[in-house]
Amino acid sequence: MTERLCEWNKEGEDISKRGYPTLEYLNLYKRWGEGEIGIIVSGNTMVRYDAVEAFGNPILVDDHDGRIAKYREVTDAAKAHGSLIVAQLSHPGRQGSKYLNPNPVSASDVHLKIEWAGNAFNKPKPLSIPEIKDMVKSWGETAYLCWKAGFDGVQVHCAHGYLLAQFLSLTTNHRTDEYGGDLNNRSKIVFEIIEEIRRRVTDPKFIICVKLNSVEFQDKGTTPDDAKELCLKLEEARVDFVDLSGGTFEGRAFEHKKQSTIAREAYFIEFAEMIRPLLKKTKVYVTGGLRTASGMVKAVSDGATDGIGIGRPLAAEPFLVKELLAGKVTGAIENYVPLPMNTQASGTQLHQIGHGHDLISDWSVESEVKKWKEENEKETQRKLSILPKVDSSGYPFFKAEAGFAYLRA
Repeated sequence: MTERLCEWNKEGEDISKRGYPTLEYLNLYKRWGEGEIGIIVSGNTMVRYDAVEAFGNPILVDDHDGRIAKYREVTDAAKAHGSLIVAQLSHPGRQGSKYLNPNPVSASDVHLKIEWAGNAFNKPKPLSIPEIKDMVKSWGETAYLCWKAGFDGVQVHCAHGYLLAQFLSLTTNHRTDEYGGDLNNRSKIVFEIIEEIRRRVTDPKFIICVKLNSVEFQDKGTTPDDAKELCLKLEEARVDFVDLSGGTFEGRAFEHKKQSTIAREAYFIEFAEMIRPLLKKTKVYVTGGLRTASGMVKAVSDGATDGIGIGRPLAAEPFLVKELLAGKVTGAIENYVPLPMNTQASGTQLHQIGHGHDLISDWSVESEVKKWKEENEKETQRKLSILPKVDSSGYPFFKAEAGFAYLRA
């Protein structure tokens, strides 16, 4: 999940004002820290000021404004009741809105030719080899600053069509140099980043994990065999765990669910079953689709995965894990906002939590879903009317009428 709750520079201001933690960002992680989550993984922490996934992304690339101390407040709150917190490090590459990223970079110059709700993308410039080396250093620097800020580790985001996924995929990597061609070359930047993180952070307890597409759901995209080979290489690189997901902006994972995986809840469980027995030390987590306690327990007890990643349900119920472990609930609240809009709807819930609202919108209630659709259309039209200016997260924000009183749960 991408929270989009951090500071943003006003028009004409220096971009180094972006990404500073707000009270709302702190509040969100405080609540999750109260929820007995094993490892809290933050969403899309950017490694560059000038390359963002969205308005309001957290950014940690230096300490010019005392932001390490501010992020320390966030990590302290998240860890206050025993959870660990890992920062998901990311760079959008070609997959950043042209209104926020006018000069995108990628593995190659493959243009992302899709538009929706005011989002459109400029054609990227291929990174030169010196620029790749500089990019690797950026990831290492951000990992080091995360360690100083109290994060227990970092997750290298290689999924969902962002920059590192663009290097891994044949659909977006047409290079003929040492960073293109076979999987060894296409994954070279990933392993250089892992090596740089280890060089910068020597703490042996610091977690390094990787979020990885098990499949891309498009022609010539990352295949299960690619992901299998990559997981074995990641274990050789001493990665602590891999988090299996899937899809890109062009091929959305959740629109390609097979009936067999729908019945078993987890979208990517079949690949996890294939790879987990091959890994001796690196742990496997699966994120996507698991919603019931019985489904989660079965996935682990059957040996398909070592752990369960939960995203959107924790936006609806920040204490869901605590309630599941206590046996008070048997699963997550249903979300009837249609795909792919339900991720956007989860953003509304994240902002309700961050702003301290008593109620979180309940997407299993028809009237609340209708209200969200109306507010989303208003926000979409407002965003379109002010382009190229961008002044908000894009998540429609309102007080819930039919909601979950999570603070009294």
